[in-house]
This record gives sequence, C-alpha cells and structure tokens, in this order.
Amino acid sequence: MAAKAERGRLAEPAYQAYLLLRVGFTAAPILFGLDKFFNWMVDWPDYLAPWVNDIVPGSGQDFMYFVGVVEIAAGILVALAPRLGAYVVAAWLAGIIVNLLTVDPPTYYDIALRDFGLLLGALTLGRLAGAFHSAPAVSPADEGPLRRAA
Repeated sequence: MAAKAERGRLAEPAYQAYLLLRVGFTAAPILFGLDKFFNWMVDWPDYLAPWVNDIVPGSGQDFMYFVGVVEIAAGILVALAPRLGAYVVAAWLAGIIVNLLTVDPPTYYDIALRDFGLLLGALTLGRLAGAFHSAPAVSPADEGPLRRAA
C-alpha cells in the first residue's frame, strides 16, 4: 500500500519539485564542499572577506577546509533529514551572502544575488519537506495543502 501511495505522489508536481530540490541541495553542498579541499573550480580563499579571515584561526585555506566539512555535512543532512537540513543550508547560504557582500564591494554582488536565489530554494525545500513528511500521502483528488489545482 505504501508503494502505491509513493507512486501516486510521484505524479504530483509539488512532490516532484520537492524531490528535485532535495537532490539538488544534497549534491551541490557535497560537491562544493569537496572542492574546498582541491580548489578545482576556483581558488576559494579569494572569496573570503578580510574581516572573516581576521577572526578565524589559521589561513584562508585552513578555513576553507572547515567550510568544506560543514558543506558536506549539510548536504548529507538534507539527504537524511530534509526538514532540518534545508534550514541549515539556508542559514549557511545567508552567511555566505553576508561574506560576499563584504569581500570587495560590489565585486561579488552578482554571486551574492545568485546565492540569495539558492537560499530561497532551500527555504522552499524546508517548507515542502515539512508538508510531505508531516502528513500521510494523499491522492490528487483528496483535499489537502498540496492538492492539485483544478
């Protein structure tokens, strides 16, 4: 019976959006976190605001190792507990935005704006995860917060 309900959910656009966001916010933080150790995409310490570098111990790259671990953990948390993980990722993105706005104004404003869009996506994932994990599966014809539009 549960498998049938799950198949029914897979046909719902809202549930599809939830799954896309969950996969995206699992994979992206893990991949970005791994890159903090290798700097293949970019030299990550260049994105660290001087005031942040002044208050954390070690070098900018040392801090990026810490950032990488946190990002990997956040991605895993989204995979295992999306209702909590989505909000952890949103908070992390808020911190990144503050950092980017203060690195070398206005050099990274475009990236900060992109990360704001990601923050909105993470908040959306949190809301959808709360809706899908707090109530039993409903069929599209049932009344409920995620019913299909007529």
